[in-house]
Amino acid sequence: MNFNKFFGKNKIFVVAEIGNNHEGNYKNAIKLIDKASEAKVDAVKFQSFLTEGYLSSSIDKKRTKLLKKFQLSFNEFKKLSIYAKKKGLIFFSTPLDLKSCDYLNKIQPIFKIASGDNNYEALIKKIIKFKKPTIISTGMMDYNDVLKLYRFVKKLRINSKLGILHCVSNYPALPEELNLNSIMFLKKKFPNCYVGYSDHSIGIEACMVAASMGAKIIEKHFTLSHNFSKFRDHKLSANPSEMSLLVKKIREIEIMRGKFYKIITKNEKKNKVNIRRSIAANKTLEIGHRIKESDLIMLRPGTGYEYKDRKFIIEKKVVKVIKKSEILKRNCIRW
Repeated sequence: MNFNKFFGKNKIFVVAEIGNNHEGNYKNAIKLIDKASEAKVDAVKFQSFLTEGYLSSSIDKKRTKLLKKFQLSFNEFKKLSIYAKKKGLIFFSTPLDLKSCDYLNKIQPIFKIASGDNNYEALIKKIIKFKKPTIISTGMMDYNDVLKLYRFVKKLRINSKLGILHCVSNYPALPEELNLNSIMFLKKKFPNCYVGYSDHSIGIEACMVAASMGAKIIEKHFTLSHNFSKFRDHKLSANPSEMSLLVKKIREIEIMRGKFYKIITKNEKKNKVNIRRSIAANKTLEIGHRIKESDLIMLRPGTGYEYKDRKFIIEKKVVKVIKKSEILKRNCIRW
C-alpha cells in the first residue's frame, strides 16, 4: 500500500469528488473530467454501485429509483478511467458494494472507503487485501472509533499506511460542525497515516484551512454547476471556477507552509544588516573620554558591534571623536 507515487514531500493530493454529480449521464461524466483537468486537480473520484447491493429497495423506493438512474455501468467506468488517465488525472471510485470492489480493482490504482462504510468490515477486508493505497473517511466516528478501525486494518495488513480523512457526514456540513482541529489531532495520534480532509461544506474556505493545518489529502465535491439539478450534492460542490481557485490556493499554501524547521531565508540574510542594530554614541564623545553605559544607544544598521559587545566597550578610551548617533568602530577606541 504505497502512497509515495501520489504524494511528494510537501504535496497535497487534491481530489475532485465527482461522486454522482454526472447523474448517470456518461457525457456529463466526461465533461466533469475535462473541467477537473482544467482545474489542475490530482485526481477525480466517482462512486460505483449496483443498487441492489447497496440500498434496501423495500424501505426506500424513491431513493432506489434515483440511484438506479444515476448508476453507471462497469464498462462506462472503465472508459472513464482510460479517459481520465489521458487527461493526466488519477482515476478512482468508491465502491459501495462488494461486486463493485472486485471490478474497480481491475481499473484503478487507489481505493476510497466512504464514511457510510467505515464499519463495513467485509468491504474493508476485501479492499485491504487488494494491497493498494486506501483512503478511509471518518464521518460519524470519534477518536475511539478511528483507533479501532486503524487497529483492524493493521491486523489485516502489517505496516500498512492508510489515508485517514476527517469528515463530517452532514450535507451540507455547517461551519460550527467542521471541527477542523481534528486534522491536527489525527496527525498527532496517527503519525504513520496520511491525514486529510473530505469536505461537505458550502464554499472552498474549509478546504483551504484544512490545507494550512497540514492535511495531505483534500477531497472536495465537484459539479458543473450549483444549479445543475435539485440533487443535493450540487449545492455543496465546487463548480469549475471554484475548484480552479481552490487548487491555486492550495498550491500557494504548500509553498507558504515550507519546512518543518525554523530557518533563516536568503532574503532575511540580505536584510539582516539593515534591520539589526549596532552600538552607537548617544552623544558626541571626545578623545580621552572613558565610555560609560549611558554613552551608548542601539541604532540601525547592524554594521557595527552587537548589544552583547557592550561589556568589551565600556571603560575603553576614545581615541578619535565619535559624533552623536555614529556607529562605533574599532579604530575609535583604545583596546
